[in-house]
Amino acid sequence: MSGLPEYDGARLASGGVVVVTFNYRVGIEGFALIEGAPANRGLLDQVAALEWVRDNIRAFGGDPARVTVFGQSAGGGSVAALLAMPRAAGLFHRAIASSVPGMFFAPELAADIATACAAELGLRPTVADLSTVEPELLPVAGDEVMARMRQFTWWGQAAHKMIPFAPVVDGDVLPTTPWEALKSGAGRDVELIAGHTRHEQRLLSVLEGLVGSVTPEQASEALEVFAPGLAYPAMEPEELFEVVCSDWLFRMPSLHLAEAQVAAGGRAHVYVVAFEPTDVFRACHGIDVPLVFGNLDRGQAAVVLGEITPEVREVSARMRAAWTGFALNGDPGWPAYDLAGRATRVFDVQDEVTAYPEERSRLIWQDHTWEYLPLKGVVRAGREVR
Repeated sequence: MSGLPEYDGARLASGGVVVVTFNYRVGIEGFALIEGAPANRGLLDQVAALEWVRDNIRAFGGDPARVTVFGQSAGGGSVAALLAMPRAAGLFHRAIASSVPGMFFAPELAADIATACAAELGLRPTVADLSTVEPELLPVAGDEVMARMRQFTWWGQAAHKMIPFAPVVDGDVLPTTPWEALKSGAGRDVELIAGHTRHEQRLLSVLEGLVGSVTPEQASEALEVFAPGLAYPAMEPEELFEVVCSDWLFRMPSLHLAEAQVAAGGRAHVYVVAFEPTDVFRACHGIDVPLVFGNLDRGQAAVVLGEITPEVREVSARMRAAWTGFALNGDPGWPAYDLAGRATRVFDVQDEVTAYPEERSRLIWQDHTWEYLPLKGVVRAGREVR
């Protein structure tokens, strides 16, 4: 993944920072709950990479006392998890968490999903069984389960969004959710940027062929599944579907991460990417990747930018300056967030600093507590999944 052209760090590094990108285990190998193996192996890989940075970065001109960790989407969730992990304490000093997903799994849910994946191979979810499998078959088993996830209704919201793997709140590697940890002051000494794009769900809607075709039933189901008991105002079905999914998936988890940090006496800056270079993708999930790295015409992520106009280049330059400025001296170029003024940097054709702009969603979700996703119903160990 880190070798993909969209993650080439050369342009970002030209701002006076040393950029390190690294791979970690994902899917079954990284996050399935397997008997005989530690939980959250993908997160432990990240800790190992940060330890390598601590021990070696001086040789590359870096300062181990000024490490900023940053990530987007699953990477944003990883940054949030690292803030909550005792094993990562002291390995980084600033953090940028972009489009943080709200999906962290209970051990029971993760174990049931692992059982289903192993059953695809006729095995149990143990090191002894899975070590006999050719490595390339493991993701195939995960893909098979993911393709049918909506049948596994006892997996709840994870099944509806077909997300089979996420960090597991196992009580050891990850003692609690990032929101709970930050509320308790776990990340108080780490300066934080947290933010999201305005239309997070839009990318998924395009990829799933939903643009222009969301039915009232689909919108109602999204509201019932992802925002039960929350009062959204009347909207057209597609708008309601996209707003609810954007809020649940990334927008509100990101905002609440910053607010948990501030509530515990820490420092956080909040941003929203509202820049819409195309009418199709709008300010969708992932648009910040090419803008932050400056790789505007390379890799899959650059597709969402469309034509590389002067406006695209200017927004990218401002985002790169904000990220590198924060890494260098803790100042991204706009005021820290507080629970009164809620100062937020909005990246657009013309940037502005304003009160958090998605106020309607903020108020709807203000009393929501982000907890790990549970296993619903009774565990049915050893069942057939074919």
